[in-house]
Amino acid sequence: MTLEQLRIFLAVAEREHVTRAAEALHLTQSAVSAAIRALEGRHGITLFHRVGRRIELTEEGRIFRTEAAAVLARAEAAELVLSELGGTLRGTLRIQASQTVASYWLPPLLVRFHQACPAVAVEVGAGNTTSVAQAVLEGSAELGFVEGEVEEPALSQTVLARDQLVVVVGLGHPWAGAGWIALSRLPETPWIMREAGSGTRAAFEGLLKEWGLSPLRVALELPSNEAVLAAVEAGGGATVVSERAAGPHLAAGLLVRAGVSLPPRSFKALRHRERYASRASRALLELALEK
Repeated sequence: MTLEQLRIFLAVAEREHVTRAAEALHLTQSAVSAAIRALEGRHGITLFHRVGRRIELTEEGRIFRTEAAAVLARAEAAELVLSELGGTLRGTLRIQASQTVASYWLPPLLVRFHQACPAVAVEVGAGNTTSVAQAVLEGSAELGFVEGEVEEPALSQTVLARDQLVVVVGLGHPWAGAGWIALSRLPETPWIMREAGSGTRAAFEGLLKEWGLSPLRVALELPSNEAVLAAVEAGGGATVVSERAAGPHLAAGLLVRAGVSLPPRSFKALRHRERYASRASRALLELALEK
């Protein structure tokens, strides 16, 4: 098994299309197909279902994808270490960030980082707090950026910024313009929430538990902040999101901030305590900590 075979497998798995993977890798379609056949033949497994012109990962393929991504990331991290030991700052820095951080806080930081370290390529993956922590643990990302609580002793956590959670509703909701809302009224409305594992949802549910309130009625569970906000705009109920995410919608008059007071939370960087911290990752954290 070679690193090139792993790169090809991951490219095909990401696109679920051999031709598109070949184009992205600047290889011929036959070379990509041969690499996949070699992996499957050597180990006697099927990594992809062939469905007409489409391909889909098998269960074995999904399991292998996680391991392949981690191996490739560690190889790239090793390459970054060697380049740094040679006195240069170049290579690829892989990071993962939760959706709120990746969409609203991280991009300006990455622009500054690119200006300071133009020879370092940055690859960013987005998920939720749980998946980001897992990526750093398994080594497929050197750094993670999250807004949720992470209870994992193998990971160091550095507070980088503060964030404010807000409750927002649509224009026709009874809480729009109703002034302060008593906590006891929170169960009155249906809620639109992110999926389990989301840092925002976990933080809000933790607050409900502290306040002695029962879990709220979740009418819809959606996979992104924008999907949640669109459902609330359509009159689906209330939600809790970062003020950064809700800001454009509030400014445009599409949503209303409900009178529920929530405490601030932190954006944090995650790094594995026992793995080498590259100069690139240290430089990124130094920029993030600048006031």
